[in-house]
Amino acid sequence: MKTVAMLLFPDFLLLDMSGPLEVFSIANRYLAPENHYRIVTIGSEPGALRASNGVVVQADLAIEQANDACDLLLIPGGPGAYDRQMPQVLAWLPEAVQRAQWFGSICTGAFILGDAGLLDGYRVTTHWHYTERLIKRVPKARVETDQIYIQDRNLLTSGGVTAGIDLALAVVARDHGKKVAQDVAKVLLVLMKRQGGQAQFSPLMTAVAPQESVVTKVQNQVLEQLGEPFTVERMAALANMSARHFSRLFVRELQMTPMEFLQSARIDGARSLLETTDLPLKTIAYKSGFGSVRHMRSLFSARLGLTPNQYREQFS
Repeated sequence: MKTVAMLLFPDFLLLDMSGPLEVFSIANRYLAPENHYRIVTIGSEPGALRASNGVVVQADLAIEQANDACDLLLIPGGPGAYDRQMPQVLAWLPEAVQRAQWFGSICTGAFILGDAGLLDGYRVTTHWHYTERLIKRVPKARVETDQIYIQDRNLLTSGGVTAGIDLALAVVARDHGKKVAQDVAKVLLVLMKRQGGQAQFSPLMTAVAPQESVVTKVQNQVLEQLGEPFTVERMAALANMSARHFSRLFVRELQMTPMEFLQSARIDGARSLLETTDLPLKTIAYKSGFGSVRHMRSLFSARLGLTPNQYREQFS
C-alpha cells in the first residue's frame, strides 16, 4: 500500500486537493486491497482550514503529528501558497521531503517548495499565469512555461489547477500501468494525455502599453493593422529608425525580436477569432496576416502543439 499525503494550509485551492486525490481514490476501485493508495491530509496549523473558495476542510493530521514516511507528498496551490508566510511549513518540509519517496506540487504550490529551497537545480513548472513570478522568486530553479506537468528525478510539478489530475494519472500509470490510469481517466471524463501544453491557454504576449515609447507605439500600430504584410524594415520606418537600430532597441525593451513579436501577435489574433467567430480558416489566416492557412497551421503547431481546427474545437 502506497501513502499519498497532501499538505493543506489556509487559502489553498480546493480543486488542487480534490482533483489529484480523487484520481488515487478511484484508482483503488481497480486495485487489489494490498495495492490501494492510502490518502492522508496534513494541516499546516491546528483545526479546520478554509480553502480559497470558502469550503472548510479538517485535515487528518496536524503538521507536528506528520512524522511518518510517505510515498508521495503533494503541495496544492492557491493564494495561501504565494501570499502567506508559513515559517512552520518551511521548517517542516525539508525533513518531510527527505522521508518521502516522491514529492511535488500542484499549480502554485511550487511557491511553497521554492520558498523551502526544494526547487533549486530542478526543472519545474506552475500555472502559466505565475511562471514569471516563480522565475523571479526561485532563480535557481529551471522554470518551464509550457508543460502540463514535469518529472525531474523524484520531484513532480504541474501546471494550473486541473493539471494536478494529469500529474496524478501519470503517477497511477507509473505505479500500476497505463490500463488502470486509463480506466480512472474514463471515470473522470478526462484525457490521459492532452494535446499541446499550457501555451494553448496563455496569451503569447502581455498587453501592450498605450503609447509609452517609440517601440510600444509601433506595437500598437502593428496590432491595429495585423493583416498587413509587416517586415522589420517597415516597423523600423514607423519609428523613423534604421532596421538595425530599431531591432536593437526592440530587443532591449521587450526581450524579443520584432519578428517574434509579430508572430506572437498574429497567433493571438487568430486565436481570438477562432474562439469568438465561425469565420473560415482562410479568412482568419488573412485577417491575422499569415497569408495562408498552411502557414498559420505550421506556426500554430510549432507554438501551441495544436492545429487551428483543434484549437477551435477545444476553446470555441
